Amino acid sequence: VQLQASGGGLVQAGGSLRLSCAASGRASSNDVMGWFRQTPGKEREFVAGISRTRSLTYSVDSRFTISRDNAKNLGYLQMNSLKPEDTANYYCAISFEAGIPQQQRQYDYWGQGTQVTVSS
Repeated sequence: VQLQASGGGLVQAGGSLRLSCAASGRASSNDVMGWFRQTPGKEREFVAGISRTRSLTYSVDSRFTISRDNAKNLGYLQMNSLKPEDTANYYCAISFEAGIPQQQRQYDYWGQGTQVTVSS
């Protein structure tokens, strides 16, 4: 599975961004797409996850909404009311574990990350 995240950029506080994750390669009927973020010197932290059937979703912050379009092999992370502390490199990833995994080690495939910078 290959993943490519895009959509990052520079935005003012209070603004919105929608990140995309394009997936290619081995298809699965039960994978979970997750989004993580990382700032320099810190561990990668879970942001949101969604099952392939979209029956399970979880986000750590109500400002962030995760979705996916399986027909297009795309995943999305809609981020609203952005704050400077949301500044980070955002990664999409795929897991084959049950539920919505929230640990980095539970994910098998990773995209390259897309930088989000929120100015105050």
